[in-house]
Amino acid sequence: MSKKINIGLIQMQCGNDVNANLKKAEAKIKEATNKGAQIIALSELFSAPYFCQKEKDPNAIKFLETIPSGTTFEMLSKAAKDNKVIVVGGSIYEKGENGKLYNTAVIFDIDGSVFLKYRKMHIPHDPRYYEQNYFEKGNLGYQIADTRYGKISVLICYDQWFPEASRILTLKGADLIFYPTAIGNFTDQEAFEGDWQKAWEDVQRGHAIANNIYVAPINRVGIEDKLEFWGGSFVADPFGKILAHGGNNEEIILAEIDLDHAERVREEWGFFHNRRPESYEEILNS
Repeated sequence: MSKKINIGLIQMQCGNDVNANLKKAEAKIKEATNKGAQIIALSELFSAPYFCQKEKDPNAIKFLETIPSGTTFEMLSKAAKDNKVIVVGGSIYEKGENGKLYNTAVIFDIDGSVFLKYRKMHIPHDPRYYEQNYFEKGNLGYQIADTRYGKISVLICYDQWFPEASRILTLKGADLIFYPTAIGNFTDQEAFEGDWQKAWEDVQRGHAIANNIYVAPINRVGIEDKLEFWGGSFVADPFGKILAHGGNNEEIILAEIDLDHAERVREEWGFFHNRRPESYEEILNS
């Protein structure tokens, strides 16, 4: 297994037309493949507008799909097979087998088969991000896809603010975590806390450093209603160094990562050798 991997992040603007979004994504997967990407990832809910900024959006139901029979799933599976690449399929608004609704990511192998299905675990509920009105909390746990290139995993957007999730995946052996995301600034209100994009980027670089792991967040771009998605997709190495960074327009972000480098950094800094699990019980009861 090669220790160097080329990854591609598809940063795109997402409209109301599902078919148009899917055609765009399919073309960009092919373009990223032609540029050498071996693993390609898309953003959260990329085949739909970000409907969650409304407390109740009656149109959201038309974006619901089942897995594995939905149109987004079928496009992603076919694109992986046609291009012979691994695809981290952003996320899909899923109607589950139990009738409950989830925000779900699927990772596909180069033959179009499924490595894993992950349902977003942490669900925000804030102005413009009313996701608890649309999604149940994930119930499939944190998972690893043991691919031909390395062990990869996926967390979705709000999951990125919780260090426990990335730590669990690292302990389970992940080499690289993708974070499909839909996050932006309000167009009609200043953020009193400060720079949201900087905080978003810093916290994920922190996960990379604390776990000595590669991270790759993929955000959407464009203005939708009163949210301006800032893009800024990036790849960070196991010491937080930014290897590639997107702007605020549609583009494909490419980066080469080296799993040997991650192993050297992890061995040198000893974060995992020196853990004290017996002292962490308090966090489970807090």
